[in-house]
Amino acid sequence: MDIARPELKHRKRVKRLIWIAAGLVALVIVAVALASLEPAAPSVDRAAVWTDTVERGEMLRQVRGPGVLVPREIRWVAATTEARVDRVLAKPGAIVEPDTILVEMSNPELAQQVREANSELVAAEADYAALEVRLQSQVLDQRATMAQVRSDARGARLQAEAEAQLVEQGILPRIQYQRSLLDADQLEERLAIEEERSAQFRDSVEAQLRAARARIDQLENVVELRRQQLGNLTVRAGINGVLQELSVEEGQRLTPGQNIARVARPDTLIAELRIAETQAKDVQLEQSVEVDTRNGVVAGRVMRIDPRVANGTVQVDVELTGELPPGARPDLSVDGTILIEKLEDVLFVGRPAYGQPESTVRLFRVDPQTQTAVRVPVELGRSSVNVIEVRQGLQVGDTVILSDTSAWDEYDRIRLE
Repeated sequence: MDIARPELKHRKRVKRLIWIAAGLVALVIVAVALASLEPAAPSVDRAAVWTDTVERGEMLRQVRGPGVLVPREIRWVAATTEARVDRVLAKPGAIVEPDTILVEMSNPELAQQVREANSELVAAEADYAALEVRLQSQVLDQRATMAQVRSDARGARLQAEAEAQLVEQGILPRIQYQRSLLDADQLEERLAIEEERSAQFRDSVEAQLRAARARIDQLENVVELRRQQLGNLTVRAGINGVLQELSVEEGQRLTPGQNIARVARPDTLIAELRIAETQAKDVQLEQSVEVDTRNGVVAGRVMRIDPRVANGTVQVDVELTGELPPGARPDLSVDGTILIEKLEDVLFVGRPAYGQPESTVRLFRVDPQTQTAVRVPVELGRSSVNVIEVRQGLQVGDTVILSDTSAWDEYDRIRLE
């Protein structure tokens, strides 16, 4: 008969539990080991990334901005009075001189105003001549009266002196002498009054003539203005240059101040650059500029900085000191590079895709032996158009990836193939 052995079952169960426990421990060890391993470095095609090598030496700080060439001298020709366009004699693009006629206009009312102003001037000149003659006659009458009074006063004085001798001799009564002396004094006082009146009359004559002359001058200015307005009906270029714009057509009626044409000097151009407001703070007057016209590079200097900000940019006007290449003309698109300063003996590298001045970024530094790139913190300093100063984190000769690496933000290491 079979004999039951329960200890064998118990031994089997214990052995099974030991194996299960050992398996669980092994799984835990493997899981911990796998968790402690770094993720596998992704492979990146070396041709797909942009790299640069850290250098030490002279670094040029520059800012760049797009712009256009514009004439330095522009003349807008506007209507000075209401008029009607009769003839258009020039078209945009024409080479013009100061006396080149662009447009002929007419205004019958203005012609009538010129005739009326001339008539008023002639009448005022005639009135002035008549007033001058009348005043001269009055001056002569005044002079005659004063001469008569002067003669009477001298005669009375002589008579009084003669009677004084007769009175001393007892021939003439003293009362008669005293009357003659009183008459002489009165006549001399009247002479003084007449002299004062004559001086005042001369002043009055001069004042009346000045007023009449001022009236004539005023009418002469009106006539000159009307003649100029009439002459301006024949619109001329005014300067040597190119007719850039003609904004009227035959039969059109114009109001005073309305623009007719724009004439520019194409041989004297300047560049108007648009510099980002974050970079414009370092731009100063007289700084050197290189203007790329896409047909050559022209040297220039900063001549004006607009104090306003428009659409995130600041306008910088550049005087072109170099010779313009063929094909340079107004409204030509250009690129300008402004030299801010020269930095001596600094560590610099190409500007990263997202590297901002005075900031710390994490860049991939390439190991030339293993062809792997490891992310390292880099402190950046002052920047230029294409390069930026390195303050900490890199050494001369280090190669770093400058292109966008946001696709590998979760990795600290990549492998270049």
